[in-house]
Parts: sequence; C-alpha cells; structure tokens
Amino acid sequence: MAHNPAYEMIWQVVAAIPVGKVATYGQVAEQAGVPGAARLVGRCLSQLPGDTRLPWFRVVNASGRISLPVGSEGYLRQVEMLQEEGVAVLHGRVRLADFRWRC
Repeated sequence: MAHNPAYEMIWQVVAAIPVGKVATYGQVAEQAGVPGAARLVGRCLSQLPGDTRLPWFRVVNASGRISLPVGSEGYLRQVEMLQEEGVAVLHGRVRLADFRWRC
C-alpha cells in the first residue's frame, strides 16, 4: 500500500496509546507532527489491513464518538474491543474526561 510519509508517525502514536485509554484523531495528528490533520489520521487508519495488531480502535472523534457507521461491523468491533479493555462505551461515545490518554 502506498502511503503518506506521515503514516509511520501516526502508526507510532496509535501504537503508544495505552490499554484502557483512547485518543482523538486530532490528538494523534498533533502527536504525529501533523497538527490539524485529523482526517489524515482517519484515512491512515481506514487503510490498515483487517488483521492489523495496531490498536486503531483506541482512536475516537473529538467528542469521544466512534466515527464508524452505527451498527456496522467495524463499529461493533470497536465497541467490543474498547469494552474488553475496560473503556465504557455508551451510545457509541466514550467519556473523554475519564478515558482520554494524557500523553
């Protein structure tokens, strides 16, 4: 897969998000050195192979919501994986005050 040079940094930031915590797309972009590029983070993560070990599911939007379509396979998988790590997901939203990664 051809990719943007920033993808490597995005992958490193996502890999560093601790178990039981989440980060926003914008937060990942900033930490990866591409501030303001939240959409780039989303595009990068959407291109990951299905069997990736990268914890993509720990990334949510700025309001703590899961960005995948409600009820989709990816949405359900993200909710399940977050809950397995002890992250409370209510109506597709994570309370950032409780679960946001402070890097």
